[in-house]
Amino acid sequence: MDLLSHPIARLDGTPSTLGEIIGGRPALLVNVASKCGLTPQYEALEAVHEKYAPRGFTVVGIPCNQFMGQEPGSADEIAEFCSSTYGVTFPMTEKIDVNGENRHPVYAELCLVPVTGGEPGDISWNFEKFVLDADGKPFARFGPRTVPDDPKVIEAIEYVLDKRGDRQPTEHRPTEG
Repeated sequence: MDLLSHPIARLDGTPSTLGEIIGGRPALLVNVASKCGLTPQYEALEAVHEKYAPRGFTVVGIPCNQFMGQEPGSADEIAEFCSSTYGVTFPMTEKIDVNGENRHPVYAELCLVPVTGGEPGDISWNFEKFVLDADGKPFARFGPRTVPDDPKVIEAIEYVLDKRGDRQPTEHRPTEG
């Protein structure tokens, strides 16, 4: 099954697919949590979304409660927190598992992508980031401590927005498969 075809509900419970949520745009997918030391990354995620949305890009927040119970809230609580604390306007999905026996199919595929400078494998913590091109093909993966506006993340975003091929970052070669 194509990565974009996997069913995943929106945060409000509306049935959807990753493809419908992304809407044919390149995207930055991030597993998020409201009670994590990395939660302030929401501010940079929103800034990246606002900066690049006019060029056809989106950030997608994917809540997960698998890391020390740091996303315990209901969908309504998550939506309220993100909106009132960080002014989040980018799309959010339902809360899912990103690792383990109940790993969502989207993450079963994403975990095959090597982290920048490393190997493929499980999601290591909240706020791991994946840059997808407009066709839903994973282009780059960044660890949780790499902030959303890190120059390497921005370079990957710029590349998927401008696929002329003349600006391909040296550290972020498109993944196979």
